[in-house]
Amino acid sequence: MNIFEQPKIDCHHHIFDPQRFPYAADSGYHPQGHELATLGHYHAVMQAYGIRHSLIVGPTSAYNTDNRYLLAALAAGEGRHKGIAVVPRDVDSQTLADLHHQGVVGIALNVAMLGVEPFLQLDALMGRLADLDMIAQIQVQDDQLTALLPLLKRSRTRLLFDHSGRPDVRAGLQQPAFQDLLALAGREHTFVKLSGLAKFSRQQYPFSDAQPYLQALLSAYGSEKCMWGSDWPFLRASERMDMGTLLLLAEQLFPDARSREQILWQTPLQLFGFNH
Repeated sequence: MNIFEQPKIDCHHHIFDPQRFPYAADSGYHPQGHELATLGHYHAVMQAYGIRHSLIVGPTSAYNTDNRYLLAALAAGEGRHKGIAVVPRDVDSQTLADLHHQGVVGIALNVAMLGVEPFLQLDALMGRLADLDMIAQIQVQDDQLTALLPLLKRSRTRLLFDHSGRPDVRAGLQQPAFQDLLALAGREHTFVKLSGLAKFSRQQYPFSDAQPYLQALLSAYGSEKCMWGSDWPFLRASERMDMGTLLLLAEQLFPDARSREQILWQTPLQLFGFNH
């Protein structure tokens, strides 16, 4: 069975519909043109490529902490979607519980975009997430993870690292922050998205300089703690990006059929609580 035929869960994509849900005034970037991506359009993408479920990630771009479109999409999705929301860092437990009830499985910590400092003392938020069995989805880049380690090591929250940790491909596999990410594979309830190669590669598709990092993560974490995401609709892409070519690349990167089925289906199915 080729990758287009097998069941898949896309574990990272966004939706934008400024006509129905205007962008937040305080957001730093407003997607336009080919970056616009409504839920209806994504449903057509799902049908075209055999994607059965998805994890919709609320973007810091465009909507910031305005989760209205995310929640509307979860309500309209008939069980096809779960969500990652962006919230104020002092969000209370009741607000988190309300989001969880509506299909939000975790909260995005966008360290790569906002810097390390705001996230160093988030013990209260991490505790609230743990109490609700929600996920802290963490996006770091370059050497940022090292500074976050004290917080993460004293936390009992489920962790999901975004976009392969976005390492500095010029610094090599032995760079300290990437080694820290590999070491966290031994922490219980810690997962990683084998995605976002275009975010940290210095080359064009198929992002050959980034592939060794993805393979090292898969080796350390195992397919039971890894998943795949497209990053559709490819905000601020520096070159042409297509869902089909990314799936072909995933098929090449995960040639073992059993491992690929685990990454594309079983791991996210269980972690996010989708029904078959």
